[in-house]
Amino acid sequence: MQLTTDQSDALQELINIGVGQAAGMLNEMIEFRIHLQIPEIELLSPLELQNQLKYRLGVDPLAAVQLGFSGSFAGSAQLIFPTDSAATLVSVLTGETMESPDLNSLKISTLSEVGNIVINGVMGSISNVLNQPLDYEVPTYAEEEIESLLPVEKSQDDATVLLARTRFNIEELQVQGDIVLFFDVGSFKVLLEAISSFV
Repeated sequence: MQLTTDQSDALQELINIGVGQAAGMLNEMIEFRIHLQIPEIELLSPLELQNQLKYRLGVDPLAAVQLGFSGSFAGSAQLIFPTDSAATLVSVLTGETMESPDLNSLKISTLSEVGNIVINGVMGSISNVLNQPLDYEVPTYAEEEIESLLPVEKSQDDATVLLARTRFNIEELQVQGDIVLFFDVGSFKVLLEAISSFV
């Protein structure tokens, strides 16, 4: 599926709004200034997504927070970090050193909270601006290889994945993160129809 320029611009703007809100909330939580770069968005199949993440992030296990959504459109959203970026982010947010034995135990709760804020910011902006109510599941955390995090199933051949590549800039630290939105079959079409009436 190809996006028109208007659709692409509108989606990018919606995600920018959400990322901006998320950055504002994260900045209230800690003393460091967090700047989230404007994400670049791309429409992919599940297999293309898997291959691109392997190419960009390597084959090592990734840290991911996943949150399902349903309502006007349904699917799931993930915030995915390379594990070293995840550890850096947790260290900055908690004040623990990278060598601290407590860092691992804090990782799940800290990254789940960050993921919840970022994903809710993005999905909330889409939901609110387009006036399409959504319900959210409780976020889950996983640290696995790409194939396990993002399994490619035959039934997903016509699924749509929206990849928003962003970067967390924290006091000169480069923490890389990707926002991945999976839309159930038919749901992405509903989203584009809502966007068409919005632009």
